[in-house]
Amino acid sequence: MTSRGVLCTSGDATILFDPKTASSGINFVSHAHIDHLPSSSGGTILASRYTAELASHRGRDLGCCTEDMQDCTLYDTGHIFGSRGVLFGDTFYTGDICTRDRGFLQGARIPKCKTLITECTFGLPEFVFPSVRQVCLQVDEIISSMYSRGVPVVLMGYELGKAQTLSHLFAHWEPLYYHDSIKAINEMHRRWNVPLKPALGHTEAERQGLLNKKPWVMIAPKMSAKSPFVLKMKKYGAVTISFSGWAKSGRFPYSNGADYSIQLSDHCDFNELIKMVEVSGAENIYTIHGFVSEFSDYLKKCGFNAMPLMTS
Repeated sequence: MTSRGVLCTSGDATILFDPKTASSGINFVSHAHIDHLPSSSGGTILASRYTAELASHRGRDLGCCTEDMQDCTLYDTGHIFGSRGVLFGDTFYTGDICTRDRGFLQGARIPKCKTLITECTFGLPEFVFPSVRQVCLQVDEIISSMYSRGVPVVLMGYELGKAQTLSHLFAHWEPLYYHDSIKAINEMHRRWNVPLKPALGHTEAERQGLLNKKPWVMIAPKMSAKSPFVLKMKKYGAVTISFSGWAKSGRFPYSNGADYSIQLSDHCDFNELIKMVEVSGAENIYTIHGFVSEFSDYLKKCGFNAMPLMTS
């Protein structure tokens, strides 16, 4: 692993996985979250067309991009729409991955491989997530309680990925509004036939005086309680529900002052990571992104040949 990304060679071919800066050769970009997009384009980019379009929307031009390359097979990783892992020779690189079905997103299916390079964002035994059904029941109960008192609710998650999952899971509430930034990304998904309900953006809803007609549900990006947007929604009496895999962790203050903090993630939890390793049949496992040392140590105790990949 280099400071630019994970460099992998198979036969005469070499690929740089999720590079910070694209090389002049072949670069694989797993998905369109900013922390996985190269800061500049170059060479040939292997990525899904959805990742390329979302990257462009977010101000990152991937340049020469293709979904098809010899000795490479792309696999849907279930992290966000368009996210992919790549089987390169006998090595599978996951990028960010989730094997759990969530709304319109199907969990990843893991190919057999000799070498597995996997993220381990939640690679500690304390991270075991509730089912999506449990999350929906919990949140619907909160919204129902608020609606009975005429209180609007703002559901907050990352602008790309979690916001679309929330838009799908809670589309049965009326009226439903989107933060303008989420509406734009949802419209892109709708063009790709993702079943997200059309709804007004918050600027238009406010202009029409609709936010005064309470209650309502709005999907918004994850923000601090002190952000101007959240403070404005508080003037309408809204309560905020924040969604994160870190919601129940004492390690990091991820609630950002939200009224409720719910555990929902676009990554595998600890048990799902272990299952993924088992299903892959990999002889060698390398861990990146997260609790790399802790997770590889646990795998070694379970009899796997595992080690963390550190930046050189």
